[in-house]
Amino acid sequence: MSLKVLNPNAEVLNKSAALHMNINAAKGLQDVLKTNLGPKGTIKMLVGGAGDIKLTKDGNTLLKEMQIQNPTAIMIARTAVAQDDISGDGTTSTVLFIGELMKQSERCIDEGMHPRVLVDGFEIAKKATLQFLEKFKTPVVMGDEPDKEILKMVARTTLRTKLYEKLADQLTDIVVNSVLCIRKPEEGIDLFMVEIMHMRHKFDVDTRLVEGLVLDHGSRHPDMKRRAENCHILTCNVSLEYEKSEINAGFFYSSAEQREAMVAAERRSVDERVRKIIELKNKVCSGDDSNFVVINQKGIDPPSLDLLARAGIIALRRAKRRNMERLVLACGGEALNSVDDLTPDCLGWAGLVYEHVLGEEKYTFVENVKHPHSCTILIKGPNDHTIAQIKDAVRDGLRAVKNTIEDESVVLGAGAFEVAARQYLINEVKKTVKGRAQLGVAAFADALLVVPKTLSENSGLDTQDVIISLTGEHDRGNVVGLNQHTGEPIDPHMEGIFDNYSVKRQIINSAPVIASQLLLVDEVIRAGRNMRKPT
Repeated sequence: MSLKVLNPNAEVLNKSAALHMNINAAKGLQDVLKTNLGPKGTIKMLVGGAGDIKLTKDGNTLLKEMQIQNPTAIMIARTAVAQDDISGDGTTSTVLFIGELMKQSERCIDEGMHPRVLVDGFEIAKKATLQFLEKFKTPVVMGDEPDKEILKMVARTTLRTKLYEKLADQLTDIVVNSVLCIRKPEEGIDLFMVEIMHMRHKFDVDTRLVEGLVLDHGSRHPDMKRRAENCHILTCNVSLEYEKSEINAGFFYSSAEQREAMVAAERRSVDERVRKIIELKNKVCSGDDSNFVVINQKGIDPPSLDLLARAGIIALRRAKRRNMERLVLACGGEALNSVDDLTPDCLGWAGLVYEHVLGEEKYTFVENVKHPHSCTILIKGPNDHTIAQIKDAVRDGLRAVKNTIEDESVVLGAGAFEVAARQYLINEVKKTVKGRAQLGVAAFADALLVVPKTLSENSGLDTQDVIISLTGEHDRGNVVGLNQHTGEPIDPHMEGIFDNYSVKRQIINSAPVIASQLLLVDEVIRAGRNMRKPT
């Protein structure tokens, strides 16, 4: 009432109305994303304003692309997207967990319980679950030679939730090999050193790993070779084109000879640089069948290209800066900013450089390099939907492998952790909590079951049967997950189903915080300064 006096245009939702708006928004978002979870989840089709279509199972893509108008739902979506930015996966699980926490809270609140008591229970349960996660995780020794099988299992678990089984299994090897390729001991893993290149060509199963680099442009001179073996590679950032001076100057000549002299003088500095490159080529390529490739970040003008072509040099201009970093890591050598001190030590090496023309697009492949610390995942697909879907999945797969190497631990998947954590909260933690906060712990414990419940629902199984059989096995001391084909309990360790430890920790950390904040909202006021008086 007092707010109405201050601002008669303000829109206000009071206690129960505000709370129910928040709970309904969380449940609504949960219902949208629910069907996407797990390998058997369904696909959403997003249609843009211009009629462009996007097919996806990835929760992160959905939440970014969907137009959400409810403020509460936007807040939950942002939390889930932040989850993806931090750990690379777990967006759908975060939204489901927040929705389920709100749903469990609604029951208690309808029976007259104060949200603050629930929130206190959530806090106790969150701390206990994080402690349980530390005990439950499976340590993995990485060392200099990581266990490839464990990494493949983690990548396969992630990829199968995004793509169909055959393609996911093929991409598993690609993703693991690419991360191990760029990994350097004692240094963090920089996933930007894996170039993700796509070609609209052939089928999705033709996607492959190139231990080298694929550049999205070709040479610009018709006389240059399209394929070369045993190549010395010069990576440089030197302008090989005529540049106009910044000073306006007039030049008067009275004969053709004077004009020729002026033109020669103008080009002298550029030609001098080209000559130095040709001299180095003659020095390193004399007496054997090796070739010479120049990859330049700046431009190369036609006269310079012509000089290089005559000398039998393949030259590519205007390469991306990020590719210059990758080239040096892939081929060796140094990236040069000047041609003054050219020595054979500055050169990299590649066994094969060839150009692939696809329609009007040209691609240059640099392959058979000696000790690659950079590589390219070449994604192929018949159409843009397939390529976009594989791209999203590959990014998540790369992050999953990186997380495993950095965490040096994994968590059993297929819903095993959630059921085990729930049993721990109910059987041990709840008994130590006094008063009504017990109900908050119980609500948190039941909310954890949303993952196995949703997995069984999406597989067309009976949810109650699945949960009873899983909790029964856990009570007998067996850590089991859900077999999505039969609905029977399985040992995730034997099946090779593992989740990332950092993803689980992030979900348990962030979801209760957002749910608690939303539960403690007792008034929604729409009375911003920019609200105009109705005319």
